[in-house]
Parts: sequence; structure tokens; C-alpha cells
Amino acid sequence: MSFKPAVHYLRQAGVSLVIDATRPDRLPVPLHWGRDLGALDSDDLAALVLATDRVTGTSLPTMQDPGLLAEPSTGWLGQPSVLGHRRGKAWSPKFEPTSTVLAPALDADGTATTQRLIVTATDHFAHLNLTSEIELLVSGLVRIRHTLTNTGDDEYQLDSLVPHLPVAQEACELLDLTGRHCLDRVPIRSTFTTGTHLHDTRRGRTGADGASVMVAGERGFGFGRGEVWGVHLAWSGNHRAYAERTSAGEQVLAAGELLWPGELILAPGDDYRTPWLYGAYGASGMDSMSARFHAYVRGLPHIRDRDRPVTLNSWEALGFHVDVSALLALAEAGAEAGVQRFVLDDGWFGGRRDDTSSLGDWWVSPDVYPDGLKPVVSRVRELGMEFGIWFEPEMVNEDSELARAHPEWILRVDGRLPARTRHQQVLDLTVPAAWEHILESMSAVIAEHDVDFVKWDHNRDLIDAGRGADGRAATHAQTLAFYRMLDTLRARFPRLVIESCASGGARIDFGVVERVDRFWTSDNVDPHDRQTIQRWTQLLMPPEVLGAHVGAPRAGASQRVHRLRFRAGTALLGDFGIEWDLTTASRADRAEIAIWVALARELQPLLRTGRLVRSDHPDPATWVHGVVAQDASSAIYSVVSMESTASYTPGRVRLPGLDPKARYRIEVVAPAVAHNGYIERPRWVDEGPIVVSGQVLASVGLEAPVLWPDDVALVAAARVE
Repeated sequence: MSFKPAVHYLRQAGVSLVIDATRPDRLPVPLHWGRDLGALDSDDLAALVLATDRVTGTSLPTMQDPGLLAEPSTGWLGQPSVLGHRRGKAWSPKFEPTSTVLAPALDADGTATTQRLIVTATDHFAHLNLTSEIELLVSGLVRIRHTLTNTGDDEYQLDSLVPHLPVAQEACELLDLTGRHCLDRVPIRSTFTTGTHLHDTRRGRTGADGASVMVAGERGFGFGRGEVWGVHLAWSGNHRAYAERTSAGEQVLAAGELLWPGELILAPGDDYRTPWLYGAYGASGMDSMSARFHAYVRGLPHIRDRDRPVTLNSWEALGFHVDVSALLALAEAGAEAGVQRFVLDDGWFGGRRDDTSSLGDWWVSPDVYPDGLKPVVSRVRELGMEFGIWFEPEMVNEDSELARAHPEWILRVDGRLPARTRHQQVLDLTVPAAWEHILESMSAVIAEHDVDFVKWDHNRDLIDAGRGADGRAATHAQTLAFYRMLDTLRARFPRLVIESCASGGARIDFGVVERVDRFWTSDNVDPHDRQTIQRWTQLLMPPEVLGAHVGAPRAGASQRVHRLRFRAGTALLGDFGIEWDLTTASRADRAEIAIWVALARELQPLLRTGRLVRSDHPDPATWVHGVVAQDASSAIYSVVSMESTASYTPGRVRLPGLDPKARYRIEVVAPAVAHNGYIERPRWVDEGPIVVSGQVLASVGLEAPVLWPDDVALVAAARVE
């Protein structure tokens, strides 16, 4: 197929992508990614190319925009997309296109849902072929990936291949995410200035501090204001993300796999395909950007078709003390509250009595469970609940039967063991026998007990993760082995629900979401911290896939004490559950938690399908967020007081997302906010419900009902016909 010059126009869901493929001597160049440009014919597109042809300002004859790959050989002086060599040669490839094909991608029933451009190119001197795939999904989400093939007669060492997307010069501010264990995904904002904002993650997993979404936007952009462009890499291992602005004014957002030296050696005929880089454009703030990410996740069949039972997990309640009597008492208390799924966490296997031993010994502990787990599982099912269980398949304690039998199965640099974390090491799943052993051990437990739900944990970073006799870096291969194990397990047990947990939320990304049903958002269930964690994790993921549990009055991670209303109200706008020993709760608290469970079950249809909205309230102490039905017929809003405010009350809060022409019945949802003893509640709370237009609610708002720090009120809106 020969190269035919063309300008390709992809357009969908309020997004336009224009790619100039008119030059036979260089890769196509994205000219526009962003706001919908409307219907354009070939003359319009030709004029657009001419209108955007840039003055160089340099000695180069033409401005070297970053094409589909940023190539130093073209005169590009920013970050290169490709780094690699053949023993020092072929280090600066220059690809020439051989074909461009614009075609729809078809879903399972043959319906065209995606617009796809496939570009092939070659460098005859470096002996490399390139295939680039650019897709515009039905949600308006853009994704791009590259495949590099070694067509030479010798090895090619690939050090980096990083996809990027251009962003408009109007984007002058950046928002990136950092974090740590128990405070996952914390926002950091900066100016998008000349140079490179670089964010590398070498943890062997996505990371609580990973570049989950990197956002560029207009000055002062918020949840509901400003144009924004955000990118996310669908990969669960090491990764690199950056935002770059050159002195010529070109701007890109990029992310790709971060490779260790020598990790990828392409033999003749071998290829490497990058993970997908996803890009979401938002015309009106981060909510409009997030809606595109959320639509993609919700479109995955296993996400779309799953029920979301209320879950009770044993960890925060019992820790390692999971004997039969304690489990049965907790299960009975959960069933009384309306819980639908009971999960047995760590401590059920081998000699596991603390975190120092037995990881890898995946058999039911005979001294704790002399009759096995069947009495527990049977009672859980008699109580009308599903049964779930915890594994940490990728890890091993040195003090375990598995490690003593197969020390060679530990990932390591030759000659030394990696530094211990939590008394554990990482199993080398690239060893076929190790991979098979773990898969079969898990499968036996799941099959014997007809397990409904698996919590899949991953509690340490990959340090010195080498494999084989030469100890070559193994993070890339380990990540693919993890994916393959998940895929195999799901094929064996199609109705099994899997939760991704990695010290909490350290593995939440589009690579793993294709294989799991739910995420444990953080090991921290303190509701004050969870408000931040959930708010920024929801930049990428819709609320219903993020586990949000009601903890004990005193949070284990922070030792702070909070009211049940704040704990439960925080958990409500997520995949609701409980992480609390209900057998120790007061009669009043057990009655109240049952109300919250019933409310969570009632709201599930709305929470699973509605649009997430967040209000840019001027008082940083007050947060407002909610979920609005796709047809704007109903909504639930959470008004949160995060800290003491300088004024007596936060004043009015706006409720975004409703139909401005419709009228809505507005009322506080029980358990309602209490009177604090010296400042009265707003009149609309006590004298309501009231009926207000969507325009008024979005533009004027309501007097805020939340008066204490660390408190929450829920406001329901229902359209009046």
C-alpha cells in the first residue's frame, strides 16, 4: 500500500482531531485536538493546514512540530519519543510514512463505534518499522499507541517509546497527582512553562504517587470551568509522564512505559507495542474531561453488567484474628445491617498469624479451621450474603513453605535478595512453574468454596526486580505475567468479581480495569482523608468502581474520631461497604448503619450510571459533589465541611448538572444534618421540601446545611413533572 497525502478529520462527541498527513517525507502531524470544529470538507481542511503553518523563527526551513513521534532527526529539540540503538548505531531514526488508512473500528455486533487512523512508516537505514494507531472513541476519548518492529539482522535495544498528544497554547497551567500510602492521589498545581515537567514512577506498579492523570488547562481551570486536556497511560508497571513546552511554543502531554536499562532487547523480527495513551478533552472543566474517562470504563461489559453488593470486609474489624467464632459473629452482625457480601481478608492460610510468614502458602490453615472454611462459607450463604476471600498472589514471605521449596522463584538481581518490605519479597511470575503454581493454588481455593469475590492485594514495590540467571530487569515481563494470570483466572471463573488492591490504591489504571471489577481506593478509611482521596481518584474512575467503606469511629490510619454520619456519608458516593467490627458497635450505631446500607442499595442505580459533578465553591473549606442522572431527572449531592470556615457558615452552594429549564423537589436525605446548638439550620431544611429550578440551583444555589468541621449533608433533587 503506497502513501497517499491527505488531511484526516476525526470527529465525535464534541471533540475534533485533525491530522495532517500531506508530507511524504515525515510522519503525520496532529494539528488540532480539542473543541469540535463542526462539519469540514476537504477545502476547509486544506485551508486549516495553510492557516496553521507556522513561522519557524529559526534557521530551519520549516517549523518542526512534533508529529506522531517527536524525532530529533527532523530538527525537534524537545524530548525524543524513541530512544534506542544497535550497539551505539541507529540511535536517531527518521521514519517516512508508507501508508495512512482511516477506517472505523467495529464493536462485537458490527456497529462502528470508533474512528481509527492507522499509519505505517519505515526507516530503511535504522531497519525499523513503525505502526501508529490513533482512535477517537464514541465518548470523545482519544487514544494512541505505537508498535516498533526490528527489521534488521541484529538486536535493537529499545530504551524508550513514549506516545504523546499535542495541547493548545491556551493550556498554561498543569495539574498532576502525587501521594503516598494512605493518602493516595494528592493534587499539585503548577504553571505550564517552557521546559519539561517530568513524573517518573519506578515502583513496579501504578503507585499511590503515580501520574494517574496529568492535566493541562486554561488559567484558573476548575471542575466546571476552563478548557482542559488530560492524559492517562493504561499500564500497571513503571511509567513516565511529562508535560513539555518548547521555546517555540509547542506543547505536548506524553506518557509511556519506563524501561530499565537493557530491559527490552528486540531480536530480528521482534516488536514492542506501547500501552495505550488515553487523552480526554474537556470544554468546560475537569468534570467534562472526567466524563469521557468514566464513559470508557462504564462501557466495559464486565463493569457495565456487574451488580454492586454492599460489602463487609474483615480486615479493619478483626485484622489477623479471623477464627471461626469471630467471623461468624461479624457476618451475623453484617447480615442484620443489610450487608450483601462478606469478605475474609488476610490471615486465613498456612501459618499466617501476622505479616511475617506464609505468603505463598495458599491453603486453609488447619489449626485455625479444623473443619476447613466450609462452616464459615455455609453460614455466610445462609445469611443471604456472597463470600469473598483475600489473596496476595505476587508476593512471598521468606518464612514460607513456598520460599523454602523454591528460593529461585524470588525476583532478584543476581547475587543478592532485594530489601525486604513488610517481611516479603516478590515472586517471579515470568517463571512458568511459579506462575502455574500460584494460579492452581488460587483456583483450588476458589473452586472448592465457590468463591464469589477475590480481593487481590500487592503490598510492596518492586525493588531490584531481576529475573533469570543474568538478573535482567523484569518489571515489564512481570506486569504482563500479572495481566495473563488475571485473564486466565477470569476465563476459568467467569462470574468471579475481582478487586484490585495494592497497599490500597497503588494499582488503579486502565490496564488493570479491563481485568478487574472494583478497586480498593485506599487503605485509609478516615473519612476526612477519604474525601480528598476519592475526589482526585475520580478524575479517572467513576465512583461506583471505587470501594468506599465505613470504618470504626476511630480510624486506624489516622487515629482521628468521626461521627457515623460523616463516615457513612463519605462512603455513600462510591462502591459502599463496611470496614468496622459491628459486634462492638452500640445499638444506636447498628440501627443507623442499617439505614445507610438501605440508602446505598436504593441509590445504586443512580450511582452506577449518573454523571459525576463537582462544584467550584469559593470557600475551600466547603466541598460540593454529586451524581446526576444521565437524563437529569434526579440527583444526589454531598455538601461537605472539610474544616472550620472563616465565616459563620459557608453561605450558598451551587448544585451543578441539572436541567436549567426543569423544576426540582429539593430535600435533605436522612439521616439529616443535626442542629449544632447555636447556629440554626437553613429554613429550607426544616420547612422543606422546596421546589426550585435547575437554573436557580446552578446559578444561585442553596444556603449550605453543613455547620461542623468534618460533617456532611446529603441533598436529593427530583424533577417535578
